[in-house]
Amino acid sequence: MLFNSLHFLLFFIFVTTLYYTIPWKLRWVLLLAASAYFYASFIPVYLIILGVVIVIDYFAGIWIENSKGRKRLLLLVLSLVANVGFLAFFKYFDFLNNNITHVLQLMGQKNEMPPLREMFPALILPIGLSFHTFQSMSYTIEVYRGNQKAEYNFGIYSLYVLFYPQLVAGPIERPQNVLWQFREKFDYDWENIRTGLTLIAWGMFKKVVIADRLALVTDVAYSDVSHQSGSALLIATFFYCFQIYCDFSGYSDIAIGTARVMGFKLMTNFNAPYFAE
Repeated sequence: MLFNSLHFLLFFIFVTTLYYTIPWKLRWVLLLAASAYFYASFIPVYLIILGVVIVIDYFAGIWIENSKGRKRLLLLVLSLVANVGFLAFFKYFDFLNNNITHVLQLMGQKNEMPPLREMFPALILPIGLSFHTFQSMSYTIEVYRGNQKAEYNFGIYSLYVLFYPQLVAGPIERPQNVLWQFREKFDYDWENIRTGLTLIAWGMFKKVVIADRLALVTDVAYSDVSHQSGSALLIATFFYCFQIYCDFSGYSDIAIGTARVMGFKLMTNFNAPYFAE
């Protein structure tokens, strides 16, 4: 389910309306179910992968908090290896395999390992894998550092990783900034509604009106570089700077605005990155 789709618009209206209607103590349950549905709308089976990551880091956080000395570090390392392992397998297996193939060819050898897509034809990179992997890793790291108490409510912790506004494109949060908010009672507040909807509208403008329109130029230019003139590639490169900024920044604004409508405050993201020192 993409933010710039009719499906999301109906989903957002339904979930937000229900959120302010049901008892406060059931809101986290609603958000967890809605977030699971949101992610499953892409490819349902990948909820299993996300579920495995959640279980690993949920128990890792508790064990790290209750352990001492080198055992704490070992548990953190095991958690990070599991997270990075999932990410590396899906995202970088073919990259590494292709490089191994080229090196072996230079040596007159053949790489017998086929690409991941050939071994599993139906396999597709889980959407937002990097974002929810780093979100989950930030939790165990902060517990290890002592900046965050381990979360014993499995549902609340699952919501921290799954929270649908930031699930597929961030912003990636630290647990101490977000976890406590899932236990807060946010009453209907017109200022939050106004601010949130304004951010959503601004994000949609950047994503749909600017980024997607610029993509019509850059996609054509980069799809066949050898047949493009130097000036065309220069213009495409200039446009791409704005396209990629508006794409990610717009998506981030929609995420922050969606959460703000329900009272949640996510961190500000994309604060003039091209001017950052």
